[in-house]
Amino acid sequence: METTIHPFITFILAQQVPFETIVVFLLFPIIVTFVVILRQIFGLQAFGLYTPSIITVTFLAMAYDHATDIKYPITIYIIVLAVGLLMRFILKRLRILYLPRIAITLTIVSFSVLFLLVLAGMGHRTGFATSSFFPLLIMITLVEKFVSIQLEKGTRTAVTLALETLIIAIIGYLIMSPTTSIGQWVIATIVAYPYVILLIIPINIFIGKWTGLRVAEYFRFRDVLKKIRE
Repeated sequence: METTIHPFITFILAQQVPFETIVVFLLFPIIVTFVVILRQIFGLQAFGLYTPSIITVTFLAMAYDHATDIKYPITIYIIVLAVGLLMRFILKRLRILYLPRIAITLTIVSFSVLFLLVLAGMGHRTGFATSSFFPLLIMITLVEKFVSIQLEKGTRTAVTLALETLIIAIIGYLIMSPTTSIGQWVIATIVAYPYVILLIIPINIFIGKWTGLRVAEYFRFRDVLKKIRE
């Protein structure tokens, strides 16, 4: 797919800024707005705004590392949360303070991810085993948010929010990944016309004035709405 590059992007490239870095920074406003739409209009909750946005960026960053398949970041995501959930119940019996508990949990999660990478290398999954450490570290830090929600609202709510965050990240990946057709089109568009990113501002203003029910609420309150119509 031939890509037209805007002179502004060419100027940035001339300053030795990597093309992938430029693309990720241009995609981030789109990702954040995408998360806002899913939350405000469709009713997905997830872990706030920043966490699902940064997890989506992490998925995309791993896609740039040797065109990593989406199953790899999903696997790490699930492993990180599963180990965090297990450590939550194990450390609960020790009755220690929150911060030391999180430190121990992050330590075990780090070793678990490292072990997973070793297994990937042994299985000749080189694209996975050689993934950049930074996206992996971002994924590991998700544990603190997960445990915090567990303490405040319970395990069931934490797991539900984790699943919704994963759904948002997967949809965002499929829409904006360089490994998908629609993702290639989105990237080609913002590289050719970077100023279209400014449309994000009026879109968010419109969403900010949204007063209608969310899509999820139509299903949640369908019985009530049915009686009102009658």
